[in-house]
Amino acid sequence: MSDASTKPPVLFIHGLWIHSTAWAPWIDLFAEAGYDASAPGWPGDSETVVETRANPEPLNGIGIEDIFDHYASVIGTMADKPIVVGHSFGGLIAQELIAKDLAVAAVAIDPAPIKGVTALPFSQLRSGFPVLGNPANKKRTVSLTAKQFHYSFGNALTEEESDALFEAWTIPGPGRPLFEDAAATFSKHSPAAVDTHHAVRGPLLLVSGDNDHTVPSKVTRQVFKLYADNPSVTEYKEFEGRGHSLTMDAGWREVATATLDWLDAQNL
Repeated sequence: MSDASTKPPVLFIHGLWIHSTAWAPWIDLFAEAGYDASAPGWPGDSETVVETRANPEPLNGIGIEDIFDHYASVIGTMADKPIVVGHSFGGLIAQELIAKDLAVAAVAIDPAPIKGVTALPFSQLRSGFPVLGNPANKKRTVSLTAKQFHYSFGNALTEEESDALFEAWTIPGPGRPLFEDAAATFSKHSPAAVDTHHAVRGPLLLVSGDNDHTVPSKVTRQVFKLYADNPSVTEYKEFEGRGHSLTMDAGWREVATATLDWLDAQNL
């Protein structure tokens, strides 16, 4: 195990529709393990869930490149390159950051598909429909209903637990990243592109829940295969019976502990 004084900082990156403060239990657990961890929000996020819900307009039009540049800028202020842990679209950003050598390691949990993924399961299409169903949403923010959240995030949970997470952590999200991701295959210079073949980088762990509706495990396994010819360490872990809420529901600690164990195995 690496000495606590030499451990790199940890940067948590949230996904679409979830506020950064949902990472608070992870930050506390990682602090107990000796890591200095933080979870800055996306550009346009306010400090709290309530404030972001009340004023979502700064998120209008925010895209994948804006989010990447924001976190690259945050990393530029840090004394050491961090470990990046991202969920959903945060997982896509985590892969981009490590591919560009801005992080020492990355964990991408239920990551939004990168360019090159062709699988499009029905549940993923249905989960994105609240945004993709209206082209005008590309330039504005969209909020999920509790019912939509239960399908997309909380399908492996009781309705009661799903509704509690919805009330605690959901915020309006910009529609643009979903449109950019959906068009990635057809875009020569897609902001969802990641160098999976040639980038020499630190270790990467891809994590999936096998009951995820938003990013089904089939999609993440296909992402894993895109890294097959990359000489850098890439590993895959799947959690049985878990949905897209796995970073913040009652079973979050199992996922967080597995993440810590993997970092320990990488001597980080």
